[in-house]
Amino acid sequence: MAMLTVRNLPDDVHRALRVRAALHGHSTEAEVREILAVAVKPESRVRMGEALAALGRTISLTNEDFEVFDQVRDKTPAKPLGFE
Repeated sequence: MAMLTVRNLPDDVHRALRVRAALHGHSTEAEVREILAVAVKPESRVRMGEALAALGRTISLTNEDFEVFDQVRDKTPAKPLGFE
């Protein structure tokens, strides 16, 4: 797991973090982890797999609908790029 060091954190910010952690029953370190996780991975983010699955359910796609791709797919191997 990665480690992160934050330098030059103002005393009032550190104090506020300690208070907030105590209110939530966490250590300061655990509280900072939670704050960072919520900030960079909000629950409202679009999860592509879930969105595509929901779309498939909405329009009632079945496995048979995808079999047509196997029939029309070009199975010729791709040619490597040339840089000449």
